Amino acid sequence: KRYGAGNGKRCIIKDKVSIDQRPECINNKQRVGDWEIDTIVGKDNKGAIVTIAERTTAFVLIAKLNGKNAQELAEAVVKLMIPFKELVFSITADNGTEFAMHKYISKKLGALFYFAHPYSSWERGLNEYTNRLIRQYIPKKTDFKDINHLYIREIVMKLNRRPRKNLNYNTPGKVFLNNFENN
Repeated sequence: KRYGAGNGKRCIIKDKVSIDQRPECINNKQRVGDWEIDTIVGKDNKGAIVTIAERTTAFVLIAKLNGKNAQELAEAVVKLMIPFKELVFSITADNGTEFAMHKYISKKLGALFYFAHPYSSWERGLNEYTNRLIRQYIPKKTDFKDINHLYIREIVMKLNRRPRKNLNYNTPGKVFLNNFENN
């Protein structure tokens, strides 16, 4: 019932653009501004956290949601990403129905929105890795009602200040913000 709309019927996401249509510059991480998006769910599938990771710098944005509601997720994503709009060219998601309002997100941010193949989490590998890092702070089976926005912000700061080998031991925050300021 993972993709269920609650009434037993599968919810079909309209007008999806396949990851197969994604340009090589995104696939090869040739620019800053291409993002991967996912959600982490709380204990008993109650509550959710949206996680957004920039593919080249590993810069991360996170927001707590009440649930995996597509409207709430879309509004939260736009609110998180609008300050960085100049560096939002594309977003790649899995096929969860929480991304059903992808056209709204795409329009508000002026970004292309792609969907990975079903059950192909490696196509959004950075986001899966980022979610594992977040799970160091919010373990599985955590009741999300105990997680506040201040704690989420603290996690974002820690992850964006964590030096990464693939960034020559620079931090995602420093590398992303250098690109943002020079854009």
